[in-house]
Amino acid sequence: MRDDGGVLICGEHSEGKLASVTRELIAVGRRLADALDQELSAVLLGSQVDAQLARESIYSGADTVYVIDDPLLSEYLPDACVAALERLVRDTKPDIVLFAQTSMGRDAAPRLAYRLDTGVTLDCVELAIDPETRLMRQTKPVYGGNAHAIYVCRSKPQMASVRPKTTTALERDEARTGAIIQFGGAICTAEIRTKLIRRVKEEMAGVKLEDADVVVCGGRGIGGPEGFARLEELARLLKGAVGATRPPCEIGWVPAHCQIGLTGRIVSPTLYVGVALSGSSQHLAGMSGSKHIVAINKDPDANIFSLAHFGVVGDYQKVLPAFFQKCKEDP
Repeated sequence: MRDDGGVLICGEHSEGKLASVTRELIAVGRRLADALDQELSAVLLGSQVDAQLARESIYSGADTVYVIDDPLLSEYLPDACVAALERLVRDTKPDIVLFAQTSMGRDAAPRLAYRLDTGVTLDCVELAIDPETRLMRQTKPVYGGNAHAIYVCRSKPQMASVRPKTTTALERDEARTGAIIQFGGAICTAEIRTKLIRRVKEEMAGVKLEDADVVVCGGRGIGGPEGFARLEELARLLKGAVGATRPPCEIGWVPAHCQIGLTGRIVSPTLYVGVALSGSSQHLAGMSGSKHIVAINKDPDANIFSLAHFGVVGDYQKVLPAFFQKCKEDP
């Protein structure tokens, strides 16, 4: 491989574990780096970063891992994170820099692009190298998910954030070797204009929505919290998680973290069951990557049926009992 340019992914980790989105991002970066015949690097930021995280990044497909370890990076602070990344990018000069489309990625990527005087495309669902220009083709949903647009940035580095669950992580290979580099340079406290006062961690029972293999999602037609209690029962039976469209979250029937859609969480489960929801374009943008979609709605013209693989027209309160029974018969 040539040692010029290359692809750099900005990894994330929590509680001593590499985030699943980081493994997915490494898979995307690996494909791009191979197409360019260049190396794939990853950067991990934090305080007292466990060396195993760097090794896991290499096992997942990275060639080189940069570790930026500083007490000011113990929590995500935009000023500290972006300052550290800017120094690394200016020093290593990658052709491509990738983030995951997470709360951190959405915040840090545009800030970093501005400092580097380049462009960034957020929420991409596909990235590829144009064989003629060797530039990155960046595909993302537009018009509420009703169409896809392809963007190309001619300034370097080319930057993008990638929607979670749009790529499958590579198979972990402990035989892979690579370089782990401690990237120095203390962060100047004068650059930090904000500080974290406190973190409120909400306890969540069961499977995390983004990681669930089965998602049962309810809409305004559920009618109230009691209806969502019924969906919780179905989700437990299917070993999945409960989601919701925006109205139930705004009304307060379910917590805000349950919202699936353009302004909520992105899910791509093997099975998605949409109950009493119309299927607005904003919601479809958050679940259209589901492998198998089942829709239950009493309105035969509901938009969700245009995307569903299986549809049931009827009142969910009458349909679900039979659904429950069938699930119990065939676990």
